[in-house]
Amino acid sequence: MSEELRPSGRLRSDGGTGGRDVNDSVVDEWVEETTPFERVYDVVRRTYDPQSAEAVGDRARVSPTTARKHLRTLEDAGEVTASQDGQTTLYRRSETAVVTEHAKALLAERTTEEIASGIADMKATIRDWRDEYDVESPEEFARTMDVDDADDDRGALLTEWQTTRRNLALAQAALAIGEASRSGLLTGTDSDEDGNGDTSAVV
Repeated sequence: MSEELRPSGRLRSDGGTGGRDVNDSVVDEWVEETTPFERVYDVVRRTYDPQSAEAVGDRARVSPTTARKHLRTLEDAGEVTASQDGQTTLYRRSETAVVTEHAKALLAERTTEEIASGIADMKATIRDWRDEYDVESPEEFARTMDVDDADDDRGALLTEWQTTRRNLALAQAALAIGEASRSGLLTGTDSDEDGNGDTSAVV
């Protein structure tokens, strides 16, 4: 049984019950303690490859019709994106939802000042790479340097550059959310802050 079937499951020992029975018990407990919507949301939060409503419903222990209804609600809320594969609609977690989740987690761990400092450091690092190799992006670096081995030094740098760019984008999103929250833009209240922080993206 996949771990994805029990995102909030609590494994309990029952003194010798086999693995399959324990997993069945955990899934039963998950179904008993959650609503169909909660289960569909739990599943789709871990769905990054497009899947049909039937597949999501199977993992969430609901019918395809129920899964489809809740997936449409989540799509309207921006949590899910939908695409067509012939006559089948496929669903997956939206990029916006993923970025927002990571940004909120970062805000819970760091102050906006710490995030801003990290952004400045990552921008400086990317500028150094651009200047040193006379390229604008990790993709151009890979083409120019003919990088095809992730295990060599250039391959390691390519991975580091791509990771730094991703982390920079997430940090900028977190800072933007933090600043918007602090200035009241997310709650509809105004403040005296002018919101001139630099959150421009570097790619």
